[in-house]
This record gives sequence, C-alpha cells and structure tokens, in this order.
Amino acid sequence: MSPEEERCHSDTASAGPEAVRALAEEFVTLYHRERPEAGSADRRLAEVAAEISRTGTYTHTAQELDFGAKVAWRNSIRCIGRLYWQSLIVRDRRKVDSADQISREIVRHLCQATNGGRIRPCVTVFAPELPRRPAPRIWNDQLVRYAGYTRSDGSILGDPVSVDITAAAQNLGWPGGPGTPFDVLPLIVHGRDDKPRWFDLPDSAVLQVPIEHPEYEWFARLGVRWYAVPVISGMRLEIGGVRYPLAPFNGWYMGTEIGARNLADTDRYNLLPDIARRLGLDTSHDRSLWKDRALVELNLAVLHSFEKAGVTISDHHTESRHFLTHIAREERAGRTVGADWSWIVPPVSGAATPVFHRYYDTEQRYPAFVDQPKAPADSGPAARPPGRDF
Repeated sequence: MSPEEERCHSDTASAGPEAVRALAEEFVTLYHRERPEAGSADRRLAEVAAEISRTGTYTHTAQELDFGAKVAWRNSIRCIGRLYWQSLIVRDRRKVDSADQISREIVRHLCQATNGGRIRPCVTVFAPELPRRPAPRIWNDQLVRYAGYTRSDGSILGDPVSVDITAAAQNLGWPGGPGTPFDVLPLIVHGRDDKPRWFDLPDSAVLQVPIEHPEYEWFARLGVRWYAVPVISGMRLEIGGVRYPLAPFNGWYMGTEIGARNLADTDRYNLLPDIARRLGLDTSHDRSLWKDRALVELNLAVLHSFEKAGVTISDHHTESRHFLTHIAREERAGRTVGADWSWIVPPVSGAATPVFHRYYDTEQRYPAFVDQPKAPADSGPAARPPGRDF
C-alpha cells in the first residue's frame, strides 16, 4: 500500500465521500472476488456508491461484515495465530450503542469465547462511526485486566499497566476490589449518547487459571493466576471505509504472552527475581543466566496450569509451525502474508523456532484491526487499594 493509500485509510473519518467510495470499492471488489457465490460486484458497487452519495457512508451486509472481520484477522501483521482465521465467530451487534446493552453483550462475548475452557475465537462488532456522530467505546484496552493500585510509597500493587484505567474507574465511582494483586477491573463503557459508566464483570464470565508448577510445590503458594481469554478491545476494525471503534476480538493465548511478558516483564508483575531465588539460582550477576532459567520454569508453569485447568493454550514452538502452515496456505491461494517480525518471533527461544529465520512483508493490508487513540483513562490521580494506605 502506498503512503497515499495508507493516509486514505487512516483519515477515513474526516475524509469526504470520494475517499470512502474508493475504499468501499476496494473492499466490495475483494469480497466478490473471494466469494464468487455472491455474484457480480457491479450491482453492489452501484448500491454502495448511491448510499455514500446520500449519507457519506454505507452499511455492510451481514455477509460483508462476516467476511471483513475474518479478513481483518487474516491481515493482522502482529498475530502469529492466523491459521484459524476462517473459524472466527463474528457477532453482529451494530445496532447496540448504549452502555447497558454493550455491557450485557460483552458478558455474552466472554461466555461464548470462554466456552468452558475450550476457547473460541470471537469478535463482537458494535455500532460504527457515522458522519458527525461518534461510535461507542470501551476505555479498557482488554475486556479483562487486573487492577493496578499505586501505594503511598509509589510502588504498585497489581498490574502496573492498569494504573490509569484503575484510577479512571475509581473516579467514576468504582469502590475497588479486595486489594489483591489480581483484582479484576470493571469495564468502562462510553455509550454513543451517554456518559462513561463502569460495570463489574460477573465471576461467571471471567475464567481464571491458578498458576502452579508440575515439579515445584512452592510455586502454587505464590498465589499467581491469569485470565483465560485475551480479548483486545482497544483497537478499531476498519472495513472498506467504515470504522468500528468498538469491535473486541479474541483468539487464545500463546503461553509466552503470559509467562514471558505479563508475569515476567520488569514493568509488569516482575516475577523472575522471586522465582530465581526460590530455585536457588545465583542472581548476583547476569552470566549465571538466572533470568533465562527462571523464565523457562515460569513458562512451563503457565502451560502446565492451563492444560490442567482444561483451558486452550498454545506453546510457541507449535504456534510457529502453524504460522508457516498458514503462510503456505495463503501462498497457494495467491495471497501474501504480512507480518511484523518483532511480534511474530516469540520472546522465549526465538532462534529455536522456524519463524525466526525468515523475512516478512510488513505491508498492512485492509480490512484490518488498527491502533486508535486511547480512551481518556488517565482522568485522575493514580488509584490506591480500597480501604488501605500503604
């Protein structure tokens, strides 16, 4: 895609009907090329052009939305798990734009995606942006996150990535959780014609996995857990010139996302020093490779725990092979697979996986899930645990 085309996509909301028409034509042509059973594209192109002339935008058919959301996953250059893109469950909720209705549909999404632990890839598409009328939003970047409370000494209880959204929730009236490192945050939903409001997620909708190790009994006593389904809610779905700022979507976890990033990063839960000490490793210098050894044990614990709980998860070696299978399938279909190497190569044992030893086309194709400006979750002072003063 040329820089001019990229700008055309990114500026759709403020662009005139001609820009929207060009993107719509690109998408409708793609849809009819890959779905020949839908017939000739000419009639649909004429309908779309007429609707854009009248209103400045157009409405996707249910079939177009289903196709567009699936192709957006297929085009996701940061995702290694795209082999299953055609199995994505697309939940069409475009008529839903109030906070109450959105919160109920989010709970239904979580329950359907969780599926008792047999995770199903899902996306729920809410009302789109319209000319001179914004779409609803969720302030959370994932539907499930753990709170991050700032103690009086400046340290963080919980997940540091969540400090701003935790403060925003408390400023809106959320009383806070019990004050543990793993308090599930509420949703902050901003309906189309409403003020932002918070909604607790019911326990029945948030499956959590306690993390233990297959060999070390002390690991369970750390009290670590993680949620089963990673549902991204901070990205925008763009299909043929129509923007859906609220389209939460999920696959299932690759173990390293939890064990090598969420629980291990120094600016997240930073568990490696504690694990290394309990393993009896020499942490006085880096050449002992204590970080590497602790990291492997933490990732083993995550995979073991999810498997024991009956929750779908993939390891980075298997998922890397699956990604190369995906590339081969797409090439046979005459399509190029874009990928961002820094996201595709796993953060543990990267050179031991086949995705490491390749170059990738980094072009972003559309339809796509794209980054968008963050919701204003930094609307107040950093939160403190309820009823406590550390």
